[in-house]
Amino acid sequence: MNYDLSWMLDSALELPEAQHAILVSADGLLMARSKDVGRDHADTVAAAMSGMQSLSRTVADFCTGGVPTNRPQWRQTLVEFDHGWVFLISAGEGAYLAVSASPDVDMAEITFRMQQLVGQLGKALTSPPRERADIQP
Repeated sequence: MNYDLSWMLDSALELPEAQHAILVSADGLLMARSKDVGRDHADTVAAAMSGMQSLSRTVADFCTGGVPTNRPQWRQTLVEFDHGWVFLISAGEGAYLAVSASPDVDMAEITFRMQQLVGQLGKALTSPPRERADIQP
């Protein structure tokens, strides 16, 4: 599958203070990137996001007092830096959505927008490409 989903990621950045977005496979491969992220940088960030997600799942027992039978499901990883935030959420089976934002972003709004985008991405990732009716095999 090689659909260009970049335009969908760009639409998620319409929120003030949102900066960049990438779609990452579970094994750390870049699936799509917003237009202002260079390919090399996006590849590096994609690999890192996969690792962050894996680390986040590993510490899930920390939320339950170490009781493995109550292991919570990973939902989101949020990292704060001096100049902003990185949000990482599940984007369906084997994919993650990462968005960066400035420190002044409305955190509830960006998380909501990311969830909306995941719904749209899920449809795009599971829908087969349309075939043109005027092309004969």
